[in-house]
Amino acid sequence: MSSEEAGRLQPGSNTTLGVVSCNADLATVECKRVAMMAQDGIARAVRPAHTPFDGDTVFALASGEVELQGNLNRAAGVGRIGSAAADCLARAIARAVHFSNPPA
Repeated sequence: MSSEEAGRLQPGSNTTLGVVSCNADLATVECKRVAMMAQDGIARAVRPAHTPFDGDTVFALASGEVELQGNLNRAAGVGRIGSAAADCLARAIARAVHFSNPPA
């Protein structure tokens, strides 16, 4: 293993940070669920993902502008938001890589 390869195996050296935001009235625990689901977007776009050497983290924010319906409908809404968040995060990572300017 070269010293360059060893440098990439340091904890935190391959971290992907993501932020997803929506306008629903999500509670803290619901934001946590959305962030957990959005983590799947990292796994779709980054290989390998969730290794012992990365610090991948996703934050979820909600402005509270749109009221979700109660109980079962609310849970389904949170699930739909989380699913969309994963799709958007995967697409955002792919776009960031595509439009990046690697060093010469």
